[in-house]
Amino acid sequence: MLTAILRVQPTAGDRSIRARQVLVALVVLLVAVALGSMAVGASGVSLGAVLGRLIAGQELALHERVVLMDIRLPRMVMGVMVGAALAVSGAVMQGLFRNPLADPGIVGVGAGAGLGAVLAIVLGSLLPASLAALSGPHLVPIAAFLGGWGTTLVLYRVSTRQGRTSVATMLLAGIALGALAGALTGLMVYIADDQQLRDLTFWGLGSLAGASWARIAAAGPIIVLALLAAPALARALNAFTLGEAAAAHLGIAVQRMKNIAILTVAAATGAAVAVSGGIGFIGIVVPHLLRLAIGPDHRFLLPASALLGATLLLLADMIARVIVAPAELPIGIVTAVLGAPVFLWILLRRRGLVDM
Repeated sequence: MLTAILRVQPTAGDRSIRARQVLVALVVLLVAVALGSMAVGASGVSLGAVLGRLIAGQELALHERVVLMDIRLPRMVMGVMVGAALAVSGAVMQGLFRNPLADPGIVGVGAGAGLGAVLAIVLGSLLPASLAALSGPHLVPIAAFLGGWGTTLVLYRVSTRQGRTSVATMLLAGIALGALAGALTGLMVYIADDQQLRDLTFWGLGSLAGASWARIAAAGPIIVLALLAAPALARALNAFTLGEAAAAHLGIAVQRMKNIAILTVAAATGAAVAVSGGIGFIGIVVPHLLRLAIGPDHRFLLPASALLGATLLLLADMIARVIVAPAELPIGIVTAVLGAPVFLWILLRRRGLVDM
């Protein structure tokens, strides 16, 4: 996908040359940050020393293989997937709603996934023993994913009439469903015991600490498919900036593209929230920064969002791991502390942005 984008021929007055340069820089930056993520941890295992021994053909110690291959590597891979999924979802939602303040949570997917996780944490002990044993540690991610998808199905039911989906109705329905999910979540918090309250707090703040190859195998295919589907939306999202009627006159299958966009966001966001918990600001800040740098062309904006979203989430995870080492901050706190000032700076710098 990236190779095809880099071959796009520039025309007079466009920003494609700069966009391709930014894409190459983001690839280099992501590789560097990914290596840094592999090198950071409380165990004291040095990535440089391990690589040196591998090059020399020496055998690695058991604890080194466990730390690198079973702890740091899956955490890095999950960070890349979740960051890319959230950022691309934000870019798609902003293009679909023609509103730079749109966010993946605007359709209620995040709230629905959060409610599913809360129900699993609080009521999981009430499940039959056979079902609880079958789901095991994957109960919360499975419930979160089902909650996100269930919310999406309800949104479609409410906002689709005679085969056409109203984006405005979907927005309002998403707000209503988010409020309902918040109320039910509050009810679960009210009846939870002390241990469950602690679990709810840490899950809601988001973390990559639970990364494992099993979770990657569960969420990875969904996220990858959603990310592969996103570039097919680029032309339609560019046309949507002119309005749906104009997009239809340009030959865009408006309803089909809206359906693909919503399903893509639901899949990517639901799977990401299911394995990482609530992580904010990636989906809204990343597309903003990239529009300032490379413009609004979704042919470049979507892959650039995936790269920058993955990079920023890995950076936030590294900060979360070292700032209070050997303890670890929830990554949602770090993204909020870093993302909120950046978002405010963008709004102050481009006060007319919300009217675009």
